[in-house]
Parts: sequence; structure tokens; C-alpha cells
Amino acid sequence: MGQLTGQLTVGADAVEAQCKRFEVRASEDGRVLFSADEDEITIGAEKLKVTGTEGAVFGHSVETPHIRAEPSQDLRLESPTRSLIMEAPRGVQVSAAAGDFKATCRKELHLQSTEGEIFLNADTIRLGNLPTGSFSSSPSSSNAQQTVYELCVCPNGKLYLSPAGVGSTCQYSSNICLWS
Repeated sequence: MGQLTGQLTVGADAVEAQCKRFEVRASEDGRVLFSADEDEITIGAEKLKVTGTEGAVFGHSVETPHIRAEPSQDLRLESPTRSLIMEAPRGVQVSAAAGDFKATCRKELHLQSTEGEIFLNADTIRLGNLPTGSFSSSPSSSNAQQTVYELCVCPNGKLYLSPAGVGSTCQYSSNICLWS
């Protein structure tokens, strides 16, 4: 009818297509591997692989039910200059079935439950680098190596150790609470 409905130009530097919808189909079964129109680009291949050293950069959000590293490769989620936020209304689960789980930060690490409890379940729970108060009931006891301590709590929630005695020694070591 003399109307131009689409155009494909093959040049030395580029292949350009002008049409309402562009599709690339698999030769075997005809399924759509790639399609593009004014509103959406769809990639229908089994796997999308980005091999550039900088990875993939998205200007807005990415929606996917599953992110997975290649076999024998680590998966890294990184925000080099800002925060990394994971949110889900029904919970966020982190699992390390065959290894350790480590959380490291430069400043403070906050664990907060607004309506429930924080539950630590392990054979051993260790709190390293707690400040230690000093208490001596007699001059000779200060020479002996202290091996048993009492866990004490300041009014602001700060924890500290106090050398264990026959009774509680927290009140005698409570000057640590003044430093916080």
C-alpha cells in the first residue's frame, strides 16, 4: 500500500532497526530470545550473562526472584559510596548452611526488634573485648590470676566484666558505667 512500516539498515558500523517491535527468535523452536518496543525490552534466553569488568549498571530498580553467582564463585552485593538496604515486609533471611556468617562494621552494629526478641542460640556465646572492672576483697587475692568473672550491666545497657567473688562484685566495679 506504499506505507513504510519498518526499516532495517545494515551499515559498516551498525545495524539499525526502526519498527514498532523488534524480535530475535531461536532458530530451533522459534521462542523469543530478545524483543524490544517503546515500553519494554525482554530477554527470553535461559541465562543473561554480563561479562564486562564493571558488571551491569541500572539507573533504577531491578526486580528478580533470584540472584545467584556462577558455580565456585562468590556473589557480592556492594554499594561503594552509600548504604545497602534489604527490605521485605514478611522478613529477611540470611543463611550460611556450610560456613560462617560474619557482620563487620566500622562504627556501631545495631540489632533491633521492635516487637519481638533477639534470640541467640548456640552451644557457646562469647562476648570479646568487654571492659573489666577491678575488685579486690583482700591484698593477697590481687596476686592470683583471675579466671572467673561476673557479667554486669550498667543502667544504660553497657556490659562489663567484674572479677567473681563469693557474692556479686558488680557494685564495686560499677565505675566503668561512668566512662560510657
